[in-house]
Amino acid sequence: MALSLTHQIGSLAGTPVPDTSAGESSSSSATVSAAAVWKSPSANIRCAARKPDPAGADALSPPLTPCRSPSLTGIRPDLSVACKAFATDTVANPSETEEAERAYREGGKGGKSGEGGVPVYVMMPLDSVTWGNGVNRKKAVNAAMAALKSAGVEGIMMDVWWGLVEREKPGEYNWGGYRELLEMAKKHGLKVQAVMSFHQCGGNVGDSCTIPLPKWVVEEINKDPDLAYTDQWGRRNYEYLSLGCDTLPVLKGRTPVQCYADFMRAFRDNFKNLLGDTIVEIQVGMGPAGELRYPSYPEQNGTWRFPGIGAFQCYDKYMLSSLKAAAEDAGKPEWGSTGPRDAGEYNNWPEDTPFFRKEGGGWNSEYGEFFLTWYSKMLLDHGERILTSAKSIFEDTGVKISVKVAGIHWHYGTRSHAAELTAGYYNTRFRDGYLPIAQMLARHGAIFNFTCIEMRDHEQPQDALCAPEKLVKQVALATQKAKVPLAGENALPRYDEYAHKQILKASQLNVDDDSGEKEMCAFTYLRMNPHLFQPDNWRKFVAFVKKMKEGKSARKCWEQVEREAEHFVHVSQPLVQEAAVALSQ
Repeated sequence: MALSLTHQIGSLAGTPVPDTSAGESSSSSATVSAAAVWKSPSANIRCAARKPDPAGADALSPPLTPCRSPSLTGIRPDLSVACKAFATDTVANPSETEEAERAYREGGKGGKSGEGGVPVYVMMPLDSVTWGNGVNRKKAVNAAMAALKSAGVEGIMMDVWWGLVEREKPGEYNWGGYRELLEMAKKHGLKVQAVMSFHQCGGNVGDSCTIPLPKWVVEEINKDPDLAYTDQWGRRNYEYLSLGCDTLPVLKGRTPVQCYADFMRAFRDNFKNLLGDTIVEIQVGMGPAGELRYPSYPEQNGTWRFPGIGAFQCYDKYMLSSLKAAAEDAGKPEWGSTGPRDAGEYNNWPEDTPFFRKEGGGWNSEYGEFFLTWYSKMLLDHGERILTSAKSIFEDTGVKISVKVAGIHWHYGTRSHAAELTAGYYNTRFRDGYLPIAQMLARHGAIFNFTCIEMRDHEQPQDALCAPEKLVKQVALATQKAKVPLAGENALPRYDEYAHKQILKASQLNVDDDSGEKEMCAFTYLRMNPHLFQPDNWRKFVAFVKKMKEGKSARKCWEQVEREAEHFVHVSQPLVQEAAVALSQ
């Protein structure tokens, strides 16, 4: 999840998913445990980014997952002024070096062809499936799907939560709500990007619900807290299991990677009739917020605040054991007892710390190269292990595999790129940290999904040297060099034309003289919620979808597309009125 100045403006009210299971209750405790209850984010969020005082290491508590956006809790009848019907084809851009992008656009087994363009998907609310394994706000979701289809949206993205499906016992899966939700998407002719969400939801700005890891996983973490990521002050993070124990049988006889693979295999077997036609993509969760990264910037209880550099997450016993072995192999056993002790705290800035400072920083020393190589390679190896399983499981099903990478754009303009380093991306002024990720994904035929596509450099606090546009360009060049398809998401909810135009610009991948007709293979819009269906927002969104699907071959100016959108909003009023009634109930 990428964050910007917009992130500082107000907070979104969180609403926990109601737990209807008998005999369960949530209670707070002075003891830190993996079952800690999520609380709504604080509303005291400043509008300006300023250099904070160093944060202390007290208040030991489990930081939770930074997910993405408010839920759909009902859409007002004024939606009736806001919909339209664009009937446009999904398109492909045939080229030998872009076969993967073409296949993606053709939508699995039953593809269509065209001249170019980027299909748009819309993320579903995080709590689309309830604790009782049903569809949450079914009538509203059904009406919203109809509206999205009429707008020319290609499909939806939905989180398939490990903590809901395999909640009670290992190997017991309840797909009830997901079966119904997927059938609804099929009925409306919407394709689906299904996210294998192996992380916990709740506790960060944008989270609308609480979905912990499965109960039996939480039990094991409580027995062995080192299964959780740990920082140098002993603070545990319960968003996602530490990758240090990936291959160890720590979950009732199974390794975490085996658990992830069994879950994906059960999903495949239960929804094989929809794979390749309705379900066209499997995004494999690999860390907090489903992203391939370490939980280096947790927001729970103010542990981290934008734009702090974050902290390394390598202090559980499993990670330290690996570090010790790597140091001994390098002939430097003294480097294996701990991570950098001079890398500051979560809310420091690079120049506050000996390790990340510009001149003579430890990051650019022999020790720094050793540690950062090991730390980033552990993340890459984690990705390799899970992708190997995913590729084997979904082979010959007609679906694409994707992996999400976080858009960490703050302090990008510094030499050390400290915030990226703590997250596991070994990207500095002198080293490309995204090419190895792209090459790893290319080996498995996976899509590189990147966020912060909607952001512009000048919108961000310049004292923190934020540069999302330059970061997106670097990632685009890395994916082109590795010949891996690039897809995008917006990091924060945006409904304005300014953001839409930036997404359109970024999606066209005009990053060098050799870009040609290359475009993103897909864009996923965050997220289905009441704000999207407000009249002015909906009109702009409709025009945005049309323009994205025209792509580089567009022959119409933005103003002309908007005029057409106004026309369709008018003629499709009866359809939208029907949707509005259902959404308001």
